[in-house]
Amino acid sequence: MSLHPQPWGDIPEETVRVARASFPKGITIMRLRDEFGALYQDQDFAALFPRHGQPAWSPWRLALITVYQFMEQLSDHGAADAVRGRLDWKYALSLELDDSGFDHTVLSEFRTRLVQGNAELLLLDHMLS
Repeated sequence: MSLHPQPWGDIPEETVRVARASFPKGITIMRLRDEFGALYQDQDFAALFPRHGQPAWSPWRLALITVYQFMEQLSDHGAADAVRGRLDWKYALSLELDDSGFDHTVLSEFRTRLVQGNAELLLLDHMLS
């Protein structure tokens, strides 16, 4: 998997509309997105990915998913299902409502890259800075 950096971008209008209609006061994952904004950038993870090859799923999204997964004590399957099916996660990850997500093994591959690249603390360091 190679890195083709993707900017944070805005949350799609339809995702905002449906999420806000469903959760007018917001819920934890949505509030985290609103409060922290661009916590991670793809460039933060550039050293972990080759320059050429099949594009990887955006590392900034995978980093957030890893944090949300930990917060909610979800398995990789559970986190992948949350990306596919939960409005609050689609909102926080700037995804269209019909985004089909990814295979759960992508999360394990991402964590392996973090460990092999001695970048395990990158997720925590960005949250604390």
